[in-house]
Amino acid sequence: MFVKQISVFLENKSGRLAEVTRTLKEHQIDIRALYIADTTEYGILRMIVDQPEKAQDVLTKTGFTVSSTRVIALAIADRPGTLDEALETLSSGSISVDYLYAFVGRSSDDAIVIIRVENPELALERLNQTGIRVLDCREVYGT
Repeated sequence: MFVKQISVFLENKSGRLAEVTRTLKEHQIDIRALYIADTTEYGILRMIVDQPEKAQDVLTKTGFTVSSTRVIALAIADRPGTLDEALETLSSGSISVDYLYAFVGRSSDDAIVIIRVENPELALERLNQTGIRVLDCREVYGT
């Protein structure tokens, strides 16, 4: 079960991020989570939205450089050590984590961790074997 993440290339100039959020608002697309990695000249905005295909389409038509990536969404209980359990599962399978970010879901007390790994199929297999809850699109997008 993979979730679609939208990545938007942004020049580091005033108002650029607001253009993205305005475009999404105008098209009734809800942002569930976001993360920005930046340098002095540009940034990469990574988002989980409720309508990823529509978001990619409208942002591209608005002139942004947009791509999509398959990521894994995990439900992690809000107690010490649960993120470590998931990461140890991946590490013991020699699966490298490219990046991750988290947010609090709407329908449970669990945090939702978005994770990008080098081998997503193997990661899913390992996570499922150890009982770590992997979320499907409906649970993450809220649709």
